[in-house]
Parts: sequence; C-alpha cells; structure tokens
Amino acid sequence: MIQKLRVDLQFFAGEKTEKATPKKREDTRKKGQIAKSQDVNTAISLLLIFLFFMFGAFLLGDRLLDFFKESFTNYIGMQLTEKNVEAIFIDVLTQMGLFMAPILAVAVVGGLLSNYLQVGVLFTAKPLQPKFEKIDPIKGAKRIFSVRALVELAKSLLKISLIGSVTFFMLLLQFDEVVNLAYKTPLQTMHIVGRLTIQMGIVASIVLLLLSLLDYLYQKYDHEKNIRMSKQDIKDEYKKSEGDPLIKSKIKQRQREMATRRMMQEVPNADVIITNPTHFAIALKYDETKMDAPFVVAKGVDFVAQKIKYVAKENGVTMVENRPLARALYDQAEIGDAVPEEFFKAVAEILAYVYKLQKKI
Repeated sequence: MIQKLRVDLQFFAGEKTEKATPKKREDTRKKGQIAKSQDVNTAISLLLIFLFFMFGAFLLGDRLLDFFKESFTNYIGMQLTEKNVEAIFIDVLTQMGLFMAPILAVAVVGGLLSNYLQVGVLFTAKPLQPKFEKIDPIKGAKRIFSVRALVELAKSLLKISLIGSVTFFMLLLQFDEVVNLAYKTPLQTMHIVGRLTIQMGIVASIVLLLLSLLDYLYQKYDHEKNIRMSKQDIKDEYKKSEGDPLIKSKIKQRQREMATRRMMQEVPNADVIITNPTHFAIALKYDETKMDAPFVVAKGVDFVAQKIKYVAKENGVTMVENRPLARALYDQAEIGDAVPEEFFKAVAEILAYVYKLQKKI
C-alpha cells in the first residue's frame, strides 16, 4: 500500500500541470519554439500584395506593356545567334526582375511585419539545425496520425470552404459582367478580370486573416500546453539557477564559521568583555586613532558567548558582569559599530574600572 502511494506521488510529481517559468519561456524562445501561426504570415502578405495591385497596378501595367512593345519591336524578325540569344535572355530576365521586384518587396515587408507582430525581435539558428528524429518513420507516423494533424486537416478544409464560398459569392454578384466578357475587347477583358481578381484576393485575404487569428490563439494555447512543467521540473530548475539548498546552507554555515573565527581573533585585543553573565558576551575596545568612542570587536550569545569568555580568560582580558548593558549592546550594536551614545556613561565607568585594575590610570 505504501509502495503504491509512493508510485502515485511520483507520477503526479512528474505530471506537467504547472505553467512554464520565465526562464523556461526564455530558453524555449532562444530555441525558436514560439507560438506562431504561418497563416498570419500568408494572410498579411497576400493582403498587402493585393492592396499594392489595387493602388499600384497601373505602374506594373505600364512596365509590362513597355516590355511587350519592346519585345515585339526589337526581337521579332531578328536572326538568332549565340551572342544575341544570350543578350535577349539577360534583357528579358532583367525586365521580369524589375517587374517582380515591387511585388517581392511587398511580400517581404508583409512577412517581416507579421513575424514581428507575433514574435517580436528574435534571431536564432536553432530551428535550422538538422534533427535526425524528424526522419524517424515511427515518429513521422505518429505525427501524421496525431491530434495536431487532425486539427491541421480541419483548418485546411475550413479555409478552402470559406475562401471558396466567398470568392464564388463575389463571382455570383458579378455574374452578368462575367457572362458579357465574350463581347468585350481584349483590353476591357483584362481590366475586368484584373479588377475582379484584386477584389476577390482582398476579400479572401481578409477571410484568411480572420481565420489566422483563431489559428494564432490555438497555436498559443498549444505552445503553452507543450511547455508546461511538472513540480519536479520547477524544483530542478530552481536548484540549477539558485543552487542546491543543501549546498547553499553548507556554504552559509562555512561563512558563519569563518566570520566567527575572525571575530575570535579580535577578542584578545579587546579592553573589556561585558557579560550577562551566561547568555551574552560583548567585547569592547577603545582606540582613539580609529574611533572617538569605544567600539564592538566581538559579540555572541549562548555557545559563542561562552567561547568569547574562554578566549578572553586565556588572554587575560577583563570581564565585567552587567546584564542590562550586555543585552542592550547585543541588540543595538553590530561588530565594528561604536557604542550607542546613550551607553557612553555606563561604558566609560566600566573602562575606567578596567584601566584602574590594569594600573593604566
């Protein structure tokens, strides 16, 4: 029964039920494991591209028209040779590059903007590092038949259904114009098809953006779920960052021992030890080159007090019993501090008595 209870406690201790700590979040972020929806990137990039087509299509149209005019004017009837084929290819490639450059620039801006909105500023090469477990067929099969795969399939079907329905509805609204395209001139047909394409693209991008916001919320939820920690994980992280409590306690104990040892080395130089007499011991010294008033060189309670008195006795330091003064000095003065002003008279009388015993006055 006890063994079963221990197993159950170990199981629940290892269950990931706790929210990730700030350190765990930072570590996963550095590895590139972040809540991010690729659909947001796609939707924003497509929306910006179609908006660019709406307001800047005339520039691209003029450039494309000039390209066709130049091609039909200069290249038709030209005798092809090895040299001019290379020149024609470079010229066509350059013209197409100039035509595509604004579109690609808008797509890049859309990608950067969407990533910044979701992630902020993050530079990491960890996701680019090869991971051999990704080519493991067993793990691959698990990914294919996992809950996440089903969610992705449902998302894809939803996107296709909604975007297809919206674009079909828009075409239905323009049905008469589409039917009459057969009676339009080529230029009019190009204008109408271009306008319909841009309109459908913008609406489809907006629909995809709305769906991507829902996907982002799901990705955030899934990310939070994946980075959850068990109580044992939090304890282990604390030990790594703050140090093992057992080791820390031993270090503190060693530090206290060293401080006590240094304090005991000052006891033989004290002028007087004021005692309780059993519980408290305060070692005082007066050195006018260091301070204008007597100061505490050592103090202790119980075992440390007994040790101070033992060292003082071994070195011939005078001990004076004064219970109220010993207790008050222990509470109000630290090692190295001057005696508080309200105790000057009492301490002066004790020092005078000590000096008289030692025949210093």
